[in-house]
Amino acid sequence: MIDSPVGHLVLRASSTGLVSIDLADVAQASAGSDEPMAMRILDDAARQLGEYFAHRRTDFDLPLDLRGTDFQRAAWHALMRIPYGTTVSYAEQAAMVGAPRATRAIGSANGRNPIPIIVPCHRVIARDGSLGGYSLGLDMKRALLALEGVSAAA
Repeated sequence: MIDSPVGHLVLRASSTGLVSIDLADVAQASAGSDEPMAMRILDDAARQLGEYFAHRRTDFDLPLDLRGTDFQRAAWHALMRIPYGTTVSYAEQAAMVGAPRATRAIGSANGRNPIPIIVPCHRVIARDGSLGGYSLGLDMKRALLALEGVSAAA
């Protein structure tokens, strides 16, 4: 678990990459791992998140173990192409994955994103500029956008 400006974060990793980030109060399982490679990944993720929250990092360089359907993984990879400090609409993200009419499916995939912050689903907002949803709560989404210098609608 790491402390952050948005709460206590629980990180989980496999030997191949970071698996999830949860808020400590919604985490269901232990974050610990006895695998040396997983421990290195967790340490590196904690360091990089600390740098992000201290405004010293805008991109993450971590192995990720993304577990989901092909469509979900495509949606999550599209999220990682959204630059720091910018937002796109759900429709724009749908177009990025070649499914321009799949805005609801994009929203659903983003809601199942297991690695928020690093896979930045907080950078996706509704076409009208409103925040839309966020699995860890709109207050956190607003805080993450503010951290990146983006003013978000209420």
